[in-house]
Amino acid sequence: MLVIATLGASERYRRLTGRRGKKTKAEPEPEPSPVTTGRATVIDVGQPFPEEDQARAWLSSAGEQELADDIAVLNRALHAYRLVTTDPYLSPVDRYQALVARIGYGAGEQVADGQWTEARELILPIRRQRRSKVLHPQARLAALLSGRQPPLVCEELALRARLDLDHGRYREAALQVMVALDAAIAELSTDPLAPALEDRVDELREHRDPVAQAAQVALEGPLGEAERDAVELALGRIEAALRARAVAGA
Repeated sequence: MLVIATLGASERYRRLTGRRGKKTKAEPEPEPSPVTTGRATVIDVGQPFPEEDQARAWLSSAGEQELADDIAVLNRALHAYRLVTTDPYLSPVDRYQALVARIGYGAGEQVADGQWTEARELILPIRRQRRSKVLHPQARLAALLSGRQPPLVCEELALRARLDLDHGRYREAALQVMVALDAAIAELSTDPLAPALEDRVDELREHRDPVAQAAQVALEGPLGEAERDAVELALGRIEAALRARAVAGA
C-alpha cells in the first residue's frame, strides 16, 4: 500500500493569501519562501508481524535495501501517474532526493498517518571521492556551457535508456538502446576525438544485431532473458565509450 501526503501546504497558503492585495518592497536578500513537501509511506500489508517482538527483530536488521524496495514501489506509481496525466516533466525520485528516510512498524491508520510504534532514521553515508573525480565533471560542464565541446544526442538517449532499464522497463529500454546505439556509432565515428575512439566504435557495431533483435521482440511483447542481457550489455558499452570520450577530451 502506498500513501501520499502533502506537508506544509496549508501554512504556506495562509501566508500567501494573507499578503494578497498588499504591495511590499522586496528586501535585497529576502528570507527563503516556505515550500510544500511531500511524504510517501509504503506499507507492506502482505505479511503482518504476528508479534511485536518479531517486528522489532525485523527493524533491527532492516536498512537501505528495504528502503530501495520501497522507493521502487513509489517510482512505479509515479511512472503510472506520469502516463495517465501525460506529464513529461514528472520524474522518478532516488535515495539522494529524500530529505528524511525512516523505516519502522506500526498498526493500522497509525502508519498511514506517518506515525509509528517504533522507527529509526536511515542516514545516507557520505562517500568521499578523489579530487580528480570531483573536478572532472566540472571541467566537462564548463566545456558544454561554453560551447567548446558540443553535447551528443547519444548521451541523452543513453541516459533515458538507463532510467528505463534501472526501473525494469525492458521493452522501453530495448527500443531506446537501439536508437542510442545507432546515434553513438554515427556520432563517435565523426567526432573530433574519433581516432582515440576507433576501437570503441568497432565494439559498438558488434552489438547492433543483438540489440536490433531485442528491439524487434520489444515491439511484439516482453523480452526474454537473452534479449534483456543483450540490451544491458550494449548500454554498458555505450556508457563506457562515452566515458572514454570524456577522458580523451579532458
